[in-house]
Amino acid sequence: MEHPIPPVTSVPSAAPAAPASRPGWGIFWMLLTGLCFVAVTATVKMVGTDVPAIQSGFLRYALGLVFLIPMLPSVRRAKIDRPLARLFLARGTAHAVAVSLWFFAMTRIPIADVTALNYLNPVYVIILAVLFLGERLGPYRIAAVAIAFIGTFVIIRPGFREIDLGHVTMLFTAVAMAGSYFLAKLASQRVAPEVVVFYLSLIVPSLLAPLALYVWVPVGWEDLGWLFLCAFFATIGHYTMTLAFRAAPLAVTQPITFLQLIWATALGVFVFAEPADAFVIAGGAMIIASISFITWREAVLARRKRRTD
Repeated sequence: MEHPIPPVTSVPSAAPAAPASRPGWGIFWMLLTGLCFVAVTATVKMVGTDVPAIQSGFLRYALGLVFLIPMLPSVRRAKIDRPLARLFLARGTAHAVAVSLWFFAMTRIPIADVTALNYLNPVYVIILAVLFLGERLGPYRIAAVAIAFIGTFVIIRPGFREIDLGHVTMLFTAVAMAGSYFLAKLASQRVAPEVVVFYLSLIVPSLLAPLALYVWVPVGWEDLGWLFLCAFFATIGHYTMTLAFRAAPLAVTQPITFLQLIWATALGVFVFAEPADAFVIAGGAMIIASISFITWREAVLARRKRRTD
């Protein structure tokens, strides 16, 4: 899965000392993240159905192992205890499921639909924070989550158009990816972003390898080239997203993610001849607006709490 949307949760970040000191860099890193993940989408779309989804997911991570070499010094310095190892394994499992489902959805539905439905990730993260961290689901959060799910119905429009299996798959993809982001946010409190990305990039292909071998088909050089580019852009995108988290608060970077839907729609129209769907854009706008409101609201509450402490 390669369309991460920053999770909205009050879990403290890895660098609490300077989350609001570099908003310009936060915006820059998030813009670069969006462009990287749109490029990832394009490369996966180019592979299409030539390669089974699980095999594509495995190759994306296996080919990306070369990009982990510069991270080795940080990994050697990191202290990995048993709880952190379990956290990495749980995150890798959730991410492996999400990757496989996402690659399948990409072969079934337009790029814009996939991108818009990915905006549900932080909504699920909120629900996970309520269930596992005891966070309160107040009236503002409830209203925002409701608007996000209404946006989902606008995108899918059940009863008004045929619902493809890819749309259903994306709903489960968002759940699995939300779990991955939730666990990544917890891990980023203890180790550097390179370490989080490194272990994710090792665990996911290890978990996918047996399933990939079961469905394995010969892969041409052209498809290998696209999957290598996919790995490159995805690795860079994961890293720049983490840099954005650390450079600026989510209230600054969250609205920038909406541009990803615009870019994905343009990519679908001009490169893959997919018709632009106003309902998809409108539904995606509803989801990202609700997420941005929650982010802004929690930033305001955090400032009030600091003043009273």
